[in-house]
Amino acid sequence: MSGRTTLTIVLAAGEGTRMRSSLPKVLHPVAGRPLVSHVLAAAPAGTGDAVAVVVGPDHRAVIDEIVRVRPDAKTFVQTQRLGTAHAVLAARDAIAAGADDILIAFGDTPLIGAETFRRLRAALQDGAALAVLGFRAADPTGYGRLLVDGDRLVAIREQADASEAERAVTLCNAGVMAFAGNTALQILDRIGNGNSKGEYYLTDAVAIARELGLRAAVIETDEDEVRGINTKSQLAEAEQAMQRRLRQAALDAGVTMIAPETVFLSADTTFGKDVTIEPFVVIGAGVAIGDGAVIHSFSNVVGARIGANASIGPYARLRPGTVLGDGVRIGNFVETKAAEIDAGAKVNHLSYIGDTHIGANANIGAGTITCNYDGFDKHRTNIGAGAFVGSNSSLVAPVKIGAGAYIGSGSVITKDVPDDALTVERSPQASREGWAKRFREMKMLNRKPKGSK
Repeated sequence: MSGRTTLTIVLAAGEGTRMRSSLPKVLHPVAGRPLVSHVLAAAPAGTGDAVAVVVGPDHRAVIDEIVRVRPDAKTFVQTQRLGTAHAVLAARDAIAAGADDILIAFGDTPLIGAETFRRLRAALQDGAALAVLGFRAADPTGYGRLLVDGDRLVAIREQADASEAERAVTLCNAGVMAFAGNTALQILDRIGNGNSKGEYYLTDAVAIARELGLRAAVIETDEDEVRGINTKSQLAEAEQAMQRRLRQAALDAGVTMIAPETVFLSADTTFGKDVTIEPFVVIGAGVAIGDGAVIHSFSNVVGARIGANASIGPYARLRPGTVLGDGVRIGNFVETKAAEIDAGAKVNHLSYIGDTHIGANANIGAGTITCNYDGFDKHRTNIGAGAFVGSNSSLVAPVKIGAGAYIGSGSVITKDVPDDALTVERSPQASREGWAKRFREMKMLNRKPKGSK
């Protein structure tokens, strides 16, 4: 469809009061990405393509997210909620700009894909003035039915208005539509509000198109793809559907998952070749995993880049800003944050590494922490290549450990350590012969017999 321009109008004005949340409905996340962002990511983004998003009043946070995902998007405010057609016409100026194809989508359908939008556009290119997305519902109760005659859409019949025969139809309206740009406003402007609610319904566009002698078509998809979300239960169902899709895509790309159903991925997770993910791993937004890396069980990774052949966990937590070089080892009960760890370095046990750079092939002993926060500001720790930090050490930032330096176990390091130096900071060990025995004897003498007052 080269040479055709598309305007995608995303309706994101719904309040979603049944979500029982102060967060606008379309900002609730599925697979680490807000609902509306999934829709925007699927929308056409070629040369000449445009996006318009219709939002409700006082939805600054929604607008900020829209601009983050699609800086080219224009936003329009629907000040009164008078139906879907009324919402579309809030973006009249964008429609009047003259795109070849007009796509109408909803901000709470995160599973809709780019291929479905392409198929709707193809129907317009084949001569339809209007294309409606439909699905075969397992239980069609409550949905508008799509009534067809051959390959032509005759009408959209709402449940309340449908005859018994029409109610037996399982092909249902998903709400998503595509209009040919040259007749879109002609159809939309003829939609009236002569219904019981006094609202302007987009579904009336089918009858109007037929009155004008224009053809309406149906494009079918599966029910999962057009799930709308109005409750937290529906949000959870969409998450499950998205996770199934993401896991299958990862497996198809060659990722080994021993128990895929226990692994949770983000919509933007990327994998190299021969990656292995063990059971019960959670991967949040902003994660890239290099070739041959292994994520062991019960690890949580967010906002991190993991190098080739790295090993993570089990029970590791990688927080945003973590960048691991090739062959890095992050072991059990290790937490990293804003940490750059170069190739071959090891942090194997029970450590916190925050706001830190660790050079290549350094070894960080068990129980080591970087003390990066003074109660007001964060400070950095720099550990040179090949350095060895003994177990149970505290590195009080800002501090630099030189390349090849050796830190004795149990040290609290508050000053810079030169390259190749041995630094030990601990009190001299002292023993008092017989003290423990005398202490126990004293305690026994002072203990009252049971039952005494």
